[in-house]
Amino acid sequence: MSLIPGRVFSVLEPFSFPFVQRGLVQVLVLAIGAGVIGTWIVLRGLAFFAHAVGTAAFPGLVLADGLGFAATLGAGATGAVVAVAVGVLARRPGARERYDSLTALVLVGALALGVILASDVFRSGSDVESLLFGSLLLVGDREIALAGVASAVAVGLGAMLEQRWLVTGFDPETAPALGVRSAVPDVALLGVIALLSVAALATLGALLSIALLVVPAATTRLVCSRLRRWQLATVALVALEGTAGLWLAFQTNTPPGAAIAVLAGATFAVAAAARALVSAARARRLTLAVAAVAVLALVGAGCGDDGGPAGSTAGGQSTARPEAGAEAISVVATTTILGDLVRQVGGDAAEVTQILQPNADAHDYEPRPRDVTETAEAKLVFRSGDNLDQWIGEVVEQSGTDAEVVDVSEKLPIRLPGETQGAEASEFDPHWWHDPRNAETVVKEIRDALGQANPSAKAGYDARATAYLAKLETLDGGIAGCLAEVPAAQRKLVTDHDAFGYFAGRYDITVVGAVIPSQTTQAQASAGDIAKLARVIEAEGVRAVFPESSANSKLAAAIARQTGAGAEYELYGDTLGPSGSPGATYLAMEQANADAMVKGFTGGKRSCTIPGL
Repeated sequence: MSLIPGRVFSVLEPFSFPFVQRGLVQVLVLAIGAGVIGTWIVLRGLAFFAHAVGTAAFPGLVLADGLGFAATLGAGATGAVVAVAVGVLARRPGARERYDSLTALVLVGALALGVILASDVFRSGSDVESLLFGSLLLVGDREIALAGVASAVAVGLGAMLEQRWLVTGFDPETAPALGVRSAVPDVALLGVIALLSVAALATLGALLSIALLVVPAATTRLVCSRLRRWQLATVALVALEGTAGLWLAFQTNTPPGAAIAVLAGATFAVAAAARALVSAARARRLTLAVAAVAVLALVGAGCGDDGGPAGSTAGGQSTARPEAGAEAISVVATTTILGDLVRQVGGDAAEVTQILQPNADAHDYEPRPRDVTETAEAKLVFRSGDNLDQWIGEVVEQSGTDAEVVDVSEKLPIRLPGETQGAEASEFDPHWWHDPRNAETVVKEIRDALGQANPSAKAGYDARATAYLAKLETLDGGIAGCLAEVPAAQRKLVTDHDAFGYFAGRYDITVVGAVIPSQTTQAQASAGDIAKLARVIEAEGVRAVFPESSANSKLAAAIARQTGAGAEYELYGDTLGPSGSPGATYLAMEQANADAMVKGFTGGKRSCTIPGL
């Protein structure tokens, strides 16, 4: 059974996609260096350092993302600083046994710097998120080349410095008498660990690089007693786990770092259990047998049909037969709002794959393999625009599709200024849908694009668009009527982030502030921003702070308690709610937002209901 609903896979189909092939090449190249150096990490007790040096790349990633240069350069610089700092500190008298403490000291400093840069300086975006957890879509020629360089350096240094690493690792007191007086060999070992960690960023991410550098070597150590055999076995195991992990990541639509880490951990558990029960030789054979069975089981899981209903799509929507004389076309929509609008117009003549699911935030979304495979089959791709879903460009490129990409933001009649800082700053506020007049324009764009792509169903598209446009006019008039009954002095809005500029402008609402003073949820609220907002809320007599459905409401609730405002009315900002919720469709979402605002502005004395929707 395939692990991706609605698709039938052959065993090797995942490796037919170029982005998986690049990931496989990188993992196999990395396996050489990781296998060789992984044994030294385990021998020298440097597992914590190996994990820390990848995690400490965080400030470098943020700096690179904020200044617009290659993420690997930023992470590499940070890794080099951590390696040198720990290596130098460890040379001090009596410091050798405190590797872990010294590493923790440097790691805390690096993470603190990263948090400051991310929250107060650059307000980093989803590029950093993907580098923390890995992504198949990030692997390119540059990443493969870096993996090759890292493995070559690892093998070269391993051959040159093997004896020195052994001496300084196991008998540091007598090392000077044996001619090993320099700190260079130890710093070189730490440096190559840092280099391999940086090279693994694209596939595994900073937080999971240990899955290749440490866990396989720890596993093979349980069944190998000779160094050279141990290193060769580790190279082979890294290659096997990396390949199977990429396959599993594709099938389960998960980040590759997580899939590889799970496989590595499971293999170690099997090896440890076998070693505890039987001899080393038998444990080795049993571990290899179990690993082979596990890989075959995974392969078997990917064969065949999933038995799902015909016409189902990856977005969880089902489509019936199209109207008579018309065929349904495959369409991709990036956001929940766009997905709903396309379904309203497309009806049975559009099989809609909606990438984002309810309560998923478009600002920090990291594309998955399923997005690429579904986009490859699409005839039309609708994107929201204004940098809200800029990640769809990479998805389209990786899929190789020749589908038309429609940016619905390009013809909007009502535009508001966007952010003025950050690498992914938008010229316009990306939350255009909170003005129903913009939604009307987008519905017309969807109608025209569908009709051009599928002329046989044009009449149906036109009819459904006309009916829906009438509902949008009813929605617009109903919201205006509800809010007109609230005195202007009470229409003061405080939300989680700046997502409601269009709504406020359309219905004459005063935006007092936001918990996160940015149009993206990737920003962080500083203590100064929160204190300033609290003072403004008290001075303006704001009655309610409105949390958002897709954001953590704890900070908004805390500010409300501090200022005496309420925080019980939730808004839908960046996404629709799940099926059955008050915000499950675009029309329902905006009516729910209007109702929540009227209740919040009036202390629950009024509400908003719009008949005819």
